[in-house]
Amino acid sequence: MLLGCIGDDFTGSSDLANTLAKGGMRAVQYTGIPDQPAAPDVQAGVIALKSRSIDPADAVAQSLAALDWLKAQGCQQFFFKYCSTFDSTPQGNIGPVADALAAALDAHKVIICPAFPGTGRSVYQGHLFVNDTLLSESGMQNHPLTPMTDSDLRRWLAPQTRHAVGYVGAAHVFAGAAAISAALEAEHKGGKRHIVVDAIRDDDLIQIGRAARDLPLITGGSGVALGLPANFGCKAATAPWTGQPGSAIALSGSCSIATRGQVAQHHGPTREVIAADVIEGSLTAQDLADWLLNADGLPLAYSSADPSVVHQVQQTYGREKASDMLEAFFAETARLAVAGGVTRVITAGGETSGAIVEGLGLTTLEIGPEIDPGVPALRARPDLVVALKSGNFGAPDFFAKADALLAGSA
Repeated sequence: MLLGCIGDDFTGSSDLANTLAKGGMRAVQYTGIPDQPAAPDVQAGVIALKSRSIDPADAVAQSLAALDWLKAQGCQQFFFKYCSTFDSTPQGNIGPVADALAAALDAHKVIICPAFPGTGRSVYQGHLFVNDTLLSESGMQNHPLTPMTDSDLRRWLAPQTRHAVGYVGAAHVFAGAAAISAALEAEHKGGKRHIVVDAIRDDDLIQIGRAARDLPLITGGSGVALGLPANFGCKAATAPWTGQPGSAIALSGSCSIATRGQVAQHHGPTREVIAADVIEGSLTAQDLADWLLNADGLPLAYSSADPSVVHQVQQTYGREKASDMLEAFFAETARLAVAGGVTRVITAGGETSGAIVEGLGLTTLEIGPEIDPGVPALRARPDLVVALKSGNFGAPDFFAKADALLAGSA
């Protein structure tokens, strides 16, 4: 294995694996830390953790355990993947994990770059934008678990890390890899260990990747991985894919603006999952699984709601209880649906997707072709394929598009 990657959620990990596979690397996503060595032909291993919103100490412990396994596979370089909207809080988890990985790898020039222009995420003057809007005004300020209220990555990261935060601006990035390397070195000599790097175009990310050729640790969204496969001599390729016949379901727990729009535009059968019904037991996973199994076309069950509704649920039942019960509900629903014959599962939302993957007991995901930027088709078993969509990703008709590709009819 050449490149070892640690993702802090399941959708982001598949996003990263997709980027590396398109760059020509034989990439495999592992759900959690494997208990056996990787296959010898794997060039990039992506360990998907569910660590984005847990206690920082637990996130660090899991990430270091993942690092140990990747080191044992012979990896030459390591990548810490977090969301392209830098989902965290001032108390963690991006900073603590980056600190721990940097210490373990003796890394002193650690790139911080969540940019992903293909999905509208750019970093300019150290601030993170979603299309032409500051992150803190994009809707992410209403995220139920990691509200992003400051777009300045340097300010947001500073309280999370014990190291000084540096910055490499667009002028250096536009000048190319050599200029980026020189600017990183200057920041390092100035006592900065974690260094925010501007990027607004794919070419910026490719140049950053070239500049990172000899760095032991890189952190960011999947976009900054665009330039990494070439460093290992890989060339762009299209992943082979065989569609999966049978029936499909879609499950959405994301409350992002993008996902709520996709739910509204879905043309198949839909059913809203009311959080209070799940928490109080008036709606069971078996009830919903039965509805999904008996619906025509592509049925979609969703708990995606306006932020004001989510806030009210959290106020009534507690944030952790509401989140945990909904995740467990969707995971059990998916398990029952697959046991009932479903062969294609489409999910929306990082926490929801992670819970469903764990609930289905999926351990290794083979990367297929891209459905929309950042979202690949994934084969979980010979009789099961999945698509794990980050809440903010995907075109308005994502659910139908995903099912067509998973089925091989796209």
